[in-house]
Amino acid sequence: MRALEQPSAGGPGDMRLVDVEVPTAAAGEVLVRVGAAGVNFADVMRARGTYDGGPRPPYLAGFEAAGDVVAVGDGVTGASVGEHVIGTGYGAFAEYMVMAEFVPVPAGWTDEEALGLVLNWATALAALRHLGQLATGDTVLIHAAAGGVGQAAVRIAKYYGATVIATASASKHDVVRRLGADRVIEIGQLKAEVSDGSVDVVLESVGGETFRRSIEVARRVTGKVIVIGAATGESSISNWELNFKHPVQVIGHHLTTFIQQAPELFADVMAELGRLIDAGVYPPGKPTVYDLADGPKVLAELEAGVTVGKLALKP
Repeated sequence: MRALEQPSAGGPGDMRLVDVEVPTAAAGEVLVRVGAAGVNFADVMRARGTYDGGPRPPYLAGFEAAGDVVAVGDGVTGASVGEHVIGTGYGAFAEYMVMAEFVPVPAGWTDEEALGLVLNWATALAALRHLGQLATGDTVLIHAAAGGVGQAAVRIAKYYGATVIATASASKHDVVRRLGADRVIEIGQLKAEVSDGSVDVVLESVGGETFRRSIEVARRVTGKVIVIGAATGESSISNWELNFKHPVQVIGHHLTTFIQQAPELFADVMAELGRLIDAGVYPPGKPTVYDLADGPKVLAELEAGVTVGKLALKP
Protein backbone atom coordinates (compact mmCIF):
# COMPACT_ATOMS: atom_id res chain seq x y z
CA MET A 1 0.00 0.00 0.00
CA ARG A 2 0.99 3.64 -0.43
CA ALA A 3 1.88 5.49 2.76
CA LEU A 4 3.74 8.57 3.96
CA GLU A 5 6.77 7.84 6.13
CA GLN A 6 8.50 10.32 8.42
CA PRO A 7 12.18 9.24 8.47
CA SER A 8 13.55 11.89 10.83
CA ALA A 9 12.75 14.66 13.30
CA GLY A 10 13.63 17.22 10.66
CA GLY A 11 10.06 18.29 9.92
CA PRO A 12 7.45 17.67 7.23
CA GLY A 13 9.90 18.38 4.41
CA ASP A 14 11.60 15.05 5.06
CA MET A 15 8.36 13.07 4.74
CA ARG A 16 8.32 10.65 1.80
CA LEU A 17 5.93 8.39 -0.07
CA VAL A 18 6.71 4.69 0.42
CA ASP A 19 5.27 1.29 -0.46
CA VAL A 20 4.74 -0.95 2.59
CA GLU A 21 2.78 -4.00 3.70
CA VAL A 22 -0.85 -3.62 4.77
CA PRO A 23 -0.98 -3.76 8.60
CA THR A 24 -2.89 -6.39 10.57
CA ALA A 25 -5.50 -5.66 13.23
CA ALA A 26 -4.37 -6.89 16.65
CA ALA A 27 -6.65 -7.62 19.60
CA GLY A 28 -8.91 -4.65 20.27
CA GLU A 29 -8.25 -3.07 16.88
CA VAL A 30 -9.94 -2.82 13.50
CA LEU A 31 -8.30 -2.57 10.09
CA VAL A 32 -9.75 0.29 8.05
CA ARG A 33 -9.51 1.05 4.34
CA VAL A 34 -8.82 4.79 4.56
CA GLY A 35 -11.15 7.00 2.56
CA ALA A 36 -9.73 10.28 3.88
CA ALA A 37 -7.13 11.17 6.50
CA GLY A 38 -7.23 14.31 8.61
CA VAL A 39 -4.23 16.62 8.89
CA ASN A 40 -3.62 18.13 12.33
CA PHE A 41 -1.00 20.40 13.89
CA ALA A 42 0.02 17.45 16.05
CA ASP A 43 1.31 15.86 12.82
CA VAL A 44 3.69 18.80 12.46
CA MET A 45 4.83 18.48 16.07
CA ARG A 46 5.45 14.77 15.61
CA ALA A 47 7.47 15.46 12.48
CA ARG A 48 9.60 17.90 14.51
CA GLY A 49 9.97 15.50 17.43
CA THR A 50 8.23 17.91 19.82
CA TYR A 51 5.04 15.93 20.46
CA ASP A 52 5.31 14.34 23.90
CA GLY A 53 5.09 10.57 23.60
CA GLY A 54 5.02 10.77 19.79
CA PRO A 55 6.39 8.00 17.57
CA ARG A 56 10.10 7.69 16.94
CA PRO A 57 11.26 7.95 13.33
CA PRO A 58 11.05 6.26 11.01
CA TYR A 59 7.28 5.88 11.32
CA LEU A 60 4.17 6.00 9.16
CA ALA A 61 2.67 9.46 9.65
CA GLY A 62 -0.87 10.56 10.44
CA PHE A 63 -3.28 9.48 13.17
CA GLU A 64 -6.82 10.51 12.13
CA ALA A 65 -8.89 8.93 9.35
CA ALA A 66 -12.30 7.77 8.23
CA GLY A 67 -13.11 4.72 6.13
CA ASP A 68 -14.57 1.23 5.94
CA VAL A 69 -13.75 -1.57 8.38
CA VAL A 70 -12.23 -4.50 6.44
CA ALA A 71 -11.05 -6.71 9.34
CA VAL A 72 -11.74 -6.94 13.07
CA GLY A 73 -9.27 -8.06 15.74
CA ASP A 74 -10.06 -10.30 18.70
CA GLY A 75 -12.20 -8.77 21.40
CA VAL A 76 -13.70 -5.98 19.32
CA THR A 77 -17.43 -5.65 19.90
CA GLY A 78 -18.11 -2.11 18.73
CA ALA A 79 -17.60 -2.59 14.98
CA SER A 80 -18.04 -5.13 12.20
CA VAL A 81 -16.69 -5.57 8.69
CA GLY A 82 -18.25 -3.05 6.32
CA GLU A 83 -19.01 -0.46 8.98
CA HIS A 84 -18.12 3.15 8.26
CA VAL A 85 -15.97 4.61 11.08
CA ILE A 86 -13.95 7.67 12.03
CA GLY A 87 -11.15 7.35 14.54
CA THR A 88 -7.50 7.52 15.47
CA GLY A 89 -4.55 5.17 15.30
CA TYR A 90 -1.11 4.60 13.83
CA GLY A 91 -0.20 5.47 10.23
CA ALA A 92 -3.33 7.24 8.97
CA PHE A 93 -1.53 8.73 5.95
CA ALA A 94 -1.87 5.45 4.07
CA GLU A 95 -4.34 3.31 2.16
CA TYR A 96 -4.99 1.15 5.24
CA MET A 97 -4.55 1.71 8.97
CA VAL A 98 -5.44 0.07 12.28
CA MET A 99 -7.60 1.85 14.83
CA ALA A 100 -8.20 1.18 18.50
CA GLU A 101 -10.40 4.23 19.10
CA PHE A 102 -13.27 4.90 16.70
CA VAL A 103 -16.94 5.82 16.42
CA PRO A 104 -19.46 5.45 13.60
CA VAL A 105 -19.51 8.07 10.86
CA PRO A 106 -22.79 10.05 11.09
CA ALA A 107 -25.45 8.66 8.78
CA GLY A 108 -25.24 10.09 5.28
CA TRP A 109 -21.83 11.72 5.78
CA THR A 110 -18.81 11.00 3.56
CA ASP A 111 -15.33 10.21 4.86
CA GLU A 112 -14.18 13.78 4.22
CA GLU A 113 -17.23 15.25 5.93
CA ALA A 114 -16.64 13.16 9.07
CA LEU A 115 -13.03 14.23 9.61
CA GLY A 116 -12.69 16.27 12.77
CA LEU A 117 -15.54 14.57 14.64
CA VAL A 118 -13.34 12.76 17.14
CA LEU A 119 -10.48 15.26 17.26
CA ASN A 120 -11.52 18.83 16.43
CA TRP A 121 -15.13 18.93 17.57
CA ALA A 122 -14.71 16.61 20.55
CA THR A 123 -11.65 18.57 21.69
CA ALA A 124 -13.47 21.90 21.43
CA LEU A 125 -16.66 20.68 23.09
CA ALA A 126 -14.90 18.94 25.97
CA ALA A 127 -12.72 21.99 26.54
CA LEU A 128 -15.48 24.58 26.50
CA ARG A 129 -18.35 22.73 28.15
CA HIS A 130 -16.96 19.93 30.30
CA LEU A 131 -13.75 21.61 31.47
CA GLY A 132 -14.48 25.30 30.90
CA GLN A 133 -18.07 25.09 32.20
CA LEU A 134 -19.13 27.56 29.49
CA ALA A 135 -22.42 29.30 30.31
CA THR A 136 -24.74 31.75 28.59
CA GLY A 137 -23.38 35.27 28.86
CA ASP A 138 -19.74 34.23 29.24
CA THR A 139 -16.98 35.91 27.26
CA VAL A 140 -14.78 33.38 25.46
CA LEU A 141 -11.37 33.95 23.84
CA ILE A 142 -10.54 31.42 21.10
CA HIS A 143 -7.04 31.34 19.65
CA ALA A 144 -6.27 30.04 16.13
CA ALA A 145 -9.96 30.41 15.38
CA ALA A 146 -9.62 29.71 11.65
CA GLY A 147 -8.26 26.20 12.24
CA GLY A 148 -10.17 22.97 12.68
CA VAL A 149 -10.58 23.13 16.46
CA GLY A 150 -10.96 26.90 16.42
CA GLN A 151 -13.83 26.91 13.94
CA ALA A 152 -15.64 24.23 15.91
CA ALA A 153 -15.10 26.19 19.13
CA VAL A 154 -16.56 29.40 17.67
CA ARG A 155 -19.72 27.58 16.55
CA ILE A 156 -20.09 25.82 19.90
CA ALA A 157 -19.51 28.93 22.00
CA LYS A 158 -22.04 30.99 20.03
CA TYR A 159 -24.64 28.21 20.20
CA TYR A 160 -24.40 28.16 23.99
CA GLY A 161 -24.80 31.93 24.26
CA ALA A 162 -21.26 33.22 24.71
CA THR A 163 -19.65 36.39 23.40
CA VAL A 164 -16.72 35.26 21.26
CA ILE A 165 -13.41 37.06 20.82
CA ALA A 166 -11.30 35.21 18.27
CA THR A 167 -7.68 35.53 17.15
CA ALA A 168 -6.59 34.81 13.59
CA SER A 169 -4.29 36.33 10.99
CA ALA A 170 -5.82 39.25 9.07
CA SER A 171 -6.42 37.25 5.88
CA LYS A 172 -8.65 34.83 7.82
CA HIS A 173 -10.82 37.34 9.68
CA ASP A 174 -13.76 37.13 7.28
CA VAL A 175 -13.87 33.34 7.62
CA VAL A 176 -14.05 33.58 11.41
CA ARG A 177 -16.64 36.36 11.35
CA ARG A 178 -18.90 34.23 9.15
CA LEU A 179 -18.81 31.56 11.85
CA GLY A 180 -20.34 34.06 14.26
CA ALA A 181 -17.41 35.51 16.21
CA ASP A 182 -18.29 38.88 17.77
CA ARG A 183 -14.74 40.27 17.51
CA VAL A 184 -11.78 39.02 15.49
CA ILE A 185 -8.29 40.33 16.16
CA GLU A 186 -4.70 39.38 15.43
CA ILE A 187 -2.68 37.79 18.24
CA GLY A 188 -0.38 40.81 18.27
CA GLN A 189 -3.35 42.99 19.21
CA LEU A 190 -4.26 40.91 22.25
CA LYS A 191 -2.73 43.22 24.84
CA ALA A 192 -4.30 46.35 23.37
CA GLU A 193 -7.71 44.91 22.50
CA VAL A 194 -8.58 42.59 25.42
CA SER A 195 -8.61 43.92 28.97
CA ASP A 196 -7.02 42.09 31.88
CA GLY A 197 -9.48 39.94 33.81
CA SER A 198 -12.29 40.27 31.26
CA VAL A 199 -12.53 36.74 29.81
CA ASP A 200 -14.38 33.82 31.40
CA VAL A 201 -12.92 31.00 29.25
CA VAL A 202 -9.78 31.00 27.09
CA LEU A 203 -9.12 28.21 24.58
CA GLU A 204 -5.32 28.34 24.40
CA SER A 205 -3.41 26.45 21.72
CA VAL A 206 -0.59 28.84 20.83
CA GLY A 207 1.84 28.77 23.75
CA GLY A 208 4.79 31.11 24.24
CA GLU A 209 3.93 34.70 25.10
CA THR A 210 0.33 34.15 24.02
CA PHE A 211 -0.10 31.69 26.89
CA ARG A 212 1.07 34.29 29.39
CA ARG A 213 -1.22 36.94 27.92
CA SER A 214 -4.11 34.46 28.07
CA ILE A 215 -3.50 34.11 31.80
CA GLU A 216 -3.61 37.88 32.20
CA VAL A 217 -6.94 38.35 30.40
CA ALA A 218 -8.71 35.54 32.28
CA ARG A 219 -11.19 36.67 34.90
CA ARG A 220 -9.76 36.49 38.42
CA VAL A 221 -10.84 33.48 40.54
CA THR A 222 -13.48 32.10 38.15
CA GLY A 223 -11.68 32.52 34.80
CA LYS A 224 -10.47 29.34 33.11
CA VAL A 225 -7.59 28.90 30.64
CA ILE A 226 -7.98 25.57 28.84
CA VAL A 227 -4.62 24.57 27.31
CA ILE A 228 -5.05 22.37 24.24
CA GLY A 229 -1.76 22.97 22.43
CA ALA A 230 1.63 24.65 22.31
CA ALA A 231 2.13 25.57 18.65
CA THR A 232 4.82 28.21 19.21
CA GLY A 233 6.61 26.49 22.04
CA GLU A 234 6.65 26.13 25.80
CA SER A 235 5.70 28.75 28.33
CA SER A 236 5.33 28.73 32.08
CA ILE A 237 3.76 30.51 34.99
CA SER A 238 4.92 30.13 38.58
CA ASN A 239 2.95 29.03 41.60
CA TRP A 240 3.72 32.45 43.11
CA GLU A 241 2.07 34.17 40.13
CA LEU A 242 -1.00 31.93 40.31
CA ASN A 243 -1.27 32.59 44.03
CA PHE A 244 -0.76 36.35 44.14
CA LYS A 245 -0.76 37.95 40.69
CA HIS A 246 -2.98 35.81 38.44
CA PRO A 247 -5.36 33.72 40.57
CA VAL A 248 -7.07 31.94 37.68
CA GLN A 249 -7.80 28.32 36.79
CA VAL A 250 -5.37 26.71 34.33
CA ILE A 251 -6.59 23.37 32.95
CA GLY A 252 -4.68 21.06 30.63
CA HIS A 253 -6.63 19.15 27.99
CA HIS A 254 -5.33 16.35 25.76
CA LEU A 255 -8.07 14.36 24.05
CA THR A 256 -6.34 10.97 24.14
CA THR A 257 -5.83 11.29 27.89
CA PHE A 258 -9.41 12.54 28.27
CA ILE A 259 -10.72 9.44 26.47
CA GLN A 260 -8.54 7.04 28.46
CA GLN A 261 -8.91 8.58 31.90
CA ALA A 262 -12.50 9.84 31.74
CA PRO A 263 -14.39 7.52 29.35
CA GLU A 264 -17.73 8.41 30.92
CA LEU A 265 -17.14 12.09 30.20
CA PHE A 266 -16.07 11.28 26.63
CA ALA A 267 -19.32 9.36 26.17
CA ASP A 268 -21.17 12.48 27.31
CA VAL A 269 -19.19 14.57 24.81
CA MET A 270 -20.08 12.25 21.92
CA ALA A 271 -23.75 12.24 22.93
CA GLU A 272 -23.75 16.03 23.01
CA LEU A 273 -22.06 16.14 19.61
CA GLY A 274 -24.92 14.03 18.29
CA ARG A 275 -27.36 16.64 19.55
CA LEU A 276 -25.32 19.42 17.92
CA ILE A 277 -25.44 17.53 14.62
CA ASP A 278 -29.23 17.15 14.91
CA ALA A 279 -29.56 20.86 15.70
CA GLY A 280 -27.48 21.86 12.67
CA VAL A 281 -24.79 23.47 14.83
CA TYR A 282 -22.30 20.86 13.65
CA PRO A 283 -22.76 20.50 9.87
CA PRO A 284 -20.89 18.00 7.67
CA GLY A 285 -17.30 19.16 7.33
CA LYS A 286 -15.89 20.71 4.16
CA PRO A 287 -12.16 20.08 4.37
CA THR A 288 -9.68 21.04 1.68
CA VAL A 289 -8.67 17.68 0.20
CA TYR A 290 -5.26 16.85 -1.29
CA ASP A 291 -3.67 13.75 -2.74
CA LEU A 292 -1.64 11.68 -0.30
CA ALA A 293 1.58 12.55 -2.16
CA ASP A 294 0.99 16.23 -1.36
CA GLY A 295 1.16 15.56 2.38
CA PRO A 296 4.59 17.12 2.99
CA LYS A 297 3.53 20.35 1.26
CA VAL A 298 0.24 20.48 3.16
CA LEU A 299 1.96 19.98 6.51
CA ALA A 300 4.54 22.66 5.68
CA GLU A 301 1.74 25.13 4.87
CA LEU A 302 -0.06 24.24 8.09
CA GLU A 303 3.15 24.84 10.04
CA ALA A 304 3.57 28.20 8.29
CA GLY A 305 0.07 29.26 9.33
CA VAL A 306 -1.26 29.87 5.83
CA THR A 307 -4.05 27.28 5.81
CA VAL A 308 -7.70 27.71 6.78
CA GLY A 309 -10.03 25.12 8.25
CA LYS A 310 -9.76 21.35 8.13
CA LEU A 311 -7.25 19.72 5.79
CA ALA A 312 -7.41 16.17 4.42
CA LEU A 313 -5.34 13.70 2.43
CA LYS A 314 -6.93 11.16 0.11
CA PRO A 315 -4.92 7.93 -0.49
